[in-house]
This record gives sequence, C-alpha cells and structure tokens, in this order.
Amino acid sequence: MTEAPSPPHSRRALVLVWLVLVVSTVAAWWFAPGHTTELVALVVALAVVKCRLVIRWFMEVRAAPRWLRLGTDAWLVLLWAGLAGVYFWG
Repeated sequence: MTEAPSPPHSRRALVLVWLVLVVSTVAAWWFAPGHTTELVALVVALAVVKCRLVIRWFMEVRAAPRWLRLGTDAWLVLLWAGLAGVYFWG
C-alpha cells in the first residue's frame, strides 16, 4: 500500500515560513533581556509556533497521515506544557 506523493512545496510558501521563523527568532532574542514572566511566556509561545512550523513545513508532516499530524501536535502540547510547568511552577 503506497501513499500518494506529497504535493511539491510552493517556493513562495517556504520563503514565507522561513521569514516567519527568522522574525520570531529575532523577536525572541530582542525580548530575552527583560526576563519578566510575561516576556518569558511570549518567548515560549514563539518557540511553540516555531517548532510547529518546522515540523509541518520542513519535516514534511503537513503531507503526512492525519494520525501523525495529530501525534506531533499532541507531542508539542505535552512537551511545552511540561516545560512551562517546570519553569513557572517548579
């Protein structure tokens, strides 16, 4: 049983995703010296978005079966919730 081939990436979409990753990295770097709880939460939220973009766009999960897409999303939620719990309440 073979899966249908994934559609080719749109060069424009990949460049846009890459640009979002770069901007969020620079934003996280710019916010880092503050170290207030709100800024830490913002940087963590940016990291979650970046992880999801990398997994979906650059690890080809967006064209994967539904169970894998849901599994990677669940893994991200559990991972980042655990990290946030350790940081904020640990």
